[in-house]
Amino acid sequence: MTPKTANGAGERTPLINGEAAPSYDENHVHHETSSTSTLSFFLDTKHTPGLQSNNFAVRGLAYSWHVTKVTLLSSYVNFLLIAVPIGLLAGILNWSPTAVFTLNFLAIIPLAAVLSFATEEISMKLGETMGGLLNATFGNAVELIVSIVALKDGQIEVVQSSMLGSILSNLLLVMGMCFFFGGLVHRGTNGHGTEQTFSSAVAQTTCSLMTLASASLVLPAALYAVLDQSDSGEKNKSILVLSRGTAVILLLLYVLYLAFQLRTHSNLFDAAAHAAEEGRTDAQGEEAEEDQDSEDEEEPSLGPAAAAAVLVVVTLLVAICAEFLVGSIDDIVESAKISKAFIGLILIPIVGNAAEHVTAVVVAIRNKMDLAMGVAIGSSIQIALFMTPFLVIVGWIIGKDMTLHFETFETVAFAVSVLVVTYTVQDGKSNYLEGAMLLGLYIIIAVAFYSVPSGVIDESFTNSLN
Repeated sequence: MTPKTANGAGERTPLINGEAAPSYDENHVHHETSSTSTLSFFLDTKHTPGLQSNNFAVRGLAYSWHVTKVTLLSSYVNFLLIAVPIGLLAGILNWSPTAVFTLNFLAIIPLAAVLSFATEEISMKLGETMGGLLNATFGNAVELIVSIVALKDGQIEVVQSSMLGSILSNLLLVMGMCFFFGGLVHRGTNGHGTEQTFSSAVAQTTCSLMTLASASLVLPAALYAVLDQSDSGEKNKSILVLSRGTAVILLLLYVLYLAFQLRTHSNLFDAAAHAAEEGRTDAQGEEAEEDQDSEDEEEPSLGPAAAAAVLVVVTLLVAICAEFLVGSIDDIVESAKISKAFIGLILIPIVGNAAEHVTAVVVAIRNKMDLAMGVAIGSSIQIALFMTPFLVIVGWIIGKDMTLHFETFETVAFAVSVLVVTYTVQDGKSNYLEGAMLLGLYIIIAVAFYSVPSGVIDESFTNSLN
């Protein structure tokens, strides 16, 4: 029996207008609903309260928060975004060079991931051709921004090293990790090992283009050696003319490559079509078709305007962080006794390609090797045929003599890497041993540049410019 007070009121006595006080169960449900709404407000990337409000101000604030939330939750690496304001503060307040370099180094990693996310969101609505062009332009935007800032600052050796390092990072580190981890997961059983497969036609085409890019670096180095032996006073001018002419030709070839990939021979770059042409009916072929269907049905999380706004804001943040990062390089080289070549060849590419690295390895583990190869080799082609010659032209415009004459050790490392990769991928098959070989070569090159005293390569390059 419900206890009553002196005035006859009990725990279920109506409080206002005949409404009964909520029971324990009703309070519990209300608490759970409140918790769910809170989680939805902060963690639900599909819906945000207030988006359907009739009030324009409320709807605008809700949409702004929705865009921010979707962007922040787009990648696990975004927890490093806390380094962005700290890195900017370090640069503005002139903290120690080591602190400025480290904080802005860490800040650019999540910014690169957000940049990649925003680019993919826009690409979903633009169709295959325009989406491909957009990805080609913004896929390596971080390296391009850092390189333009360094070029403006006169750090030509850093620019060249970062371009070469990005190519080596994609060809050896990313592809090596794809082959290694994908090969381990799909190695088969003992005595009956299996290999992962991808389009050999695509591999041969892209490796041919990388060999051409390698030749575009070897020829200026060879010409410089010949002119240096003859003690020609016009050697720097000759190298500059050769580099600018070569840059124009490489840019034209890149345009043809885009037409080849996106228009005339797009079937070669289609995983499902590749499986059908080879008559594969195995799980991998079926998986490729299912993945294609799911990609067609996938809807973007952000609208084009919101994604474009994110793209602009993040690009500005990357440019500012890159300014502080590049500005601290000279002091870092002097204090840490490491060469600019090591910073450009190893450290900067890791920052710019972090998001692409993770993506490529994940899809390789899922046995989507055509997509993994597209990320690894496709990015290398963009850098070799578009970004590097583009920077030569930019240097020409702003009065900085950027050439394709790289330091001899860097040129040899690049040529050897392209040769090894060509032999590795030409059969259209991969396994974990081949992955370990590519990773081993990358580590050898990294150790070689780390072990070289800071002044040797830098002085060698400086002397070649004089």
